[in-house]
Amino acid sequence: MVTLFDAHALPVEATLFADGGARGNPGPAASGAVLVGVSGEVMAEIGRYLGTATNNVAEWTALCIGLEGALERGIRRLAVRLDSELVVKQMCGEYRVKHVDLQPLYRRARALVRKFEYVEIKHVPRKENKLADGVVNRVLDELQVRE
Repeated sequence: MVTLFDAHALPVEATLFADGGARGNPGPAASGAVLVGVSGEVMAEIGRYLGTATNNVAEWTALCIGLEGALERGIRRLAVRLDSELVVKQMCGEYRVKHVDLQPLYRRARALVRKFEYVEIKHVPRKENKLADGVVNRVLDELQVRE
């Protein structure tokens, strides 16, 4: 667990599950984010088709759209759960963001995080991120049906 801002252990208002995926790498890609309230209710599902992109671009975009969705809903204290260990370690400063395509997304995510009172980011196993993964797959499946 990494806490980006310590607000004296304030309780979180919601949990953000975010995931991205590409069918092929690069390939048709999508990002998904799900905001879940403290009682377990789904507050919002956000999905976005990205066109041709890499898995890493999709993962970073998922984090950004999820953070934006939380801010739009007035959430100030947020737990973030990602199954991308790379994104978690990059967000927390353990790994540098070297790839030029990821740097703008990293800067965007960092700027969004600064708008919250408290953000806790944790890596979770893929099986614990099924809600966001489901959004990604629905977006990609709907696109495939339309083509």
